[in-house]
Amino acid sequence: MRPRQPGRAGPDARARDTRRAMASENLTRVRSIYAAWERGEFTSVDWASSDIELTLADGPDPQTWKGLAGMAEGWRTFERSWGSLGVELIELRELDTEHVLSTVRFTGRTRGSDLELAQVPTLQACVLQLRGGRVTKLVLYWHLDQALADLGLGT
Repeated sequence: MRPRQPGRAGPDARARDTRRAMASENLTRVRSIYAAWERGEFTSVDWASSDIELTLADGPDPQTWKGLAGMAEGWRTFERSWGSLGVELIELRELDTEHVLSTVRFTGRTRGSDLELAQVPTLQACVLQLRGGRVTKLVLYWHLDQALADLGLGT
């Protein structure tokens, strides 16, 4: 075994640096998606892979849709329950080089009632899978605790 020359990174260090750079790019990408969503801009899909998978993991009507048209249909299904809907990013957490967990709070009012989402004391979550700078999978959770349990992270 040849000793490493001072100042030269070995293969393990280069791999760690590459993983860190990818993760950092993923966090930057997810932050930009949420910045648009917080402004109420839900129609742009430039961040999504053409074969994206959208899953409503829990809540009243869990379902999965595939592709950009499927994601649009799924989002319309989700939005139908709300008279107004907004999202506030609370926290981002890298899970690995492809997955980011976002803790969010939905804001707005349910359709046909006076219930403000701010009155609901729970936080929601999304798990985003990214490859090549595009989101390939988006899993929405109505309950953060369920997302943490599914990910094996506890509360």
